[in-house]
Amino acid sequence: MTAPLLQAAGLSKTFGGGFGGTAVRAVEDESLSLHRGETLALVGESGSGKSTLGRLLNGLIEADSGEILLDGRDIGALRGAERRALHQRVQMVFQDPMASLNPRHRILTILARPLVLHGLVSGAGQARDKAARLLQEVGIGPEALDRFPHEFSGGQRQRIGIARALSVQPDLLICDEPVSALDVSVQAQIVNLLQDLKARRNLAQLFIAHDLALVRRIADRVAVMYRGRIAEVGETRALFDNPAHPYTRALLAAVPRIGQPPGEALTVNAIPGLGNACTYAPRCPLAQPICGRQKPPLEEKRPGLSAACHFPVTGATAQAARASGAERARRIAAFAAAVQAQTAG
Repeated sequence: MTAPLLQAAGLSKTFGGGFGGTAVRAVEDESLSLHRGETLALVGESGSGKSTLGRLLNGLIEADSGEILLDGRDIGALRGAERRALHQRVQMVFQDPMASLNPRHRILTILARPLVLHGLVSGAGQARDKAARLLQEVGIGPEALDRFPHEFSGGQRQRIGIARALSVQPDLLICDEPVSALDVSVQAQIVNLLQDLKARRNLAQLFIAHDLALVRRIADRVAVMYRGRIAEVGETRALFDNPAHPYTRALLAAVPRIGQPPGEALTVNAIPGLGNACTYAPRCPLAQPICGRQKPPLEEKRPGLSAACHFPVTGATAQAARASGAERARRIAAFAAAVQAQTAG
């Protein structure tokens, strides 16, 4: 396999803590890698640190510690023109397309400004031509150049945001919940557009999302975050079919499935004096005292799958959990039948 386009090692970021306030550890000692042409999905509960990690990788915020390598170069050491070149290679597609576009600027200005800043055009005419081609690439006609963001629908604004990100010919797109603010009917169009652009331009994508069904469809690999740490990472099929980390299994089980029994319950495991070396230990049904004392390393548990867990889920524990889920489904069905019979009577 070729060398990764982007590598991050030991990244940490803490917010707050000044003047006696409470510090929040948004990202804690995390590492990941991303190859050209690959889509890595980053999933987890709200507040798990996904967006913060994306902004660290893009250089929008500075890490407290750790390093980020882009084609082997430490981006933390870059300044001036070299720093601007980084932002040319790593671009962001934001969650809210309206908030990410300046409402006072016409679309031409929004698309042309990055081109001028990075020296990719030599005049106003060339900037307009390039901006028109960018709009056509994302499915919008060139007549949109003289309009303002508020004159477009949410899906069209997100297409414009994608065009702006593509304007400087990046190698990596960091997509932070790019479809969550859109109507369901429009989400598929934006996802298909991102997939087409990935294939056409050989783009790497870090896709931050909550929609696990969408992630399963588009991602090559998936990383699962919990409270600032990556709990599990692996090839999409391996992770969805047989996850090793109890949190990943609980997260997947929480997805409703029509006609299927409920998944495994997210149980709370109360162990007196349990520490937080593993942040998931207080909620984990498999936790032991060592989980509170020693941080589990992220290491390979199965081919194509790595997890940060002292007691990864095995076939036996998974079978027991499935049996428990089936029993709950049986009880729910019996209760529903009893209610229906009582109503009919």
